[in-house]
Amino acid sequence: MTDTSDTPDTANTTPDPAHPERAAILDATRHWLTRAVIGLNLCPFAKSVHVKGQIRYAISDATDLEGVLTDLETELRTLADSSAEDIDTTLLILPHALTDFLDYNDALHFADLLLGQLRLDGELQIASFHPQYQFEGTQPDDIENYTNRAPYPILHLLREASIERAADAFPDAADIYERNQETMRRLGLEGWRAWMSQRDDQ
Repeated sequence: MTDTSDTPDTANTTPDPAHPERAAILDATRHWLTRAVIGLNLCPFAKSVHVKGQIRYAISDATDLEGVLTDLETELRTLADSSAEDIDTTLLILPHALTDFLDYNDALHFADLLLGQLRLDGELQIASFHPQYQFEGTQPDDIENYTNRAPYPILHLLREASIERAADAFPDAADIYERNQETMRRLGLEGWRAWMSQRDDQ
């Protein structure tokens, strides 16, 4: 079951003090989004939906793949049934499941199967982030992997239409991957740690 008491995001959202663990998870995720994804411009499309409060943060209680897929189905349906003005994108945060990257990577296959079973492929897609994210052909500590490293395993649910609009607004969107890799190489591991240790107003 997912907790969406703090979702969709708004600029003035205050985490429920009665749930300190969830508040900490939400805070860490928002810090990663604002500091890494937006702050390093790893995704030039992220700032707009963040500022407009169109990001849904869903914290999953799942501890296994079955639970993850149950919550994923709920969030896919919720996003599909919502207007983009209300929820443009969803971050399904998995603090208690798929902590091993190989398990997480295997789970992506089932996530994509579910997307097809719900007949939402072509309408929605799923992007992946993980604390141990590792691209094929890299070593675990290679700085390039940090473009997709988040504080928790995350399934990022996106609207295909929003991606297409964003790509039209950013003609060099196809070069984002290469640009991000170069950004991380310039920053280096110590630079990354120093950058992420700083706090931004959220």
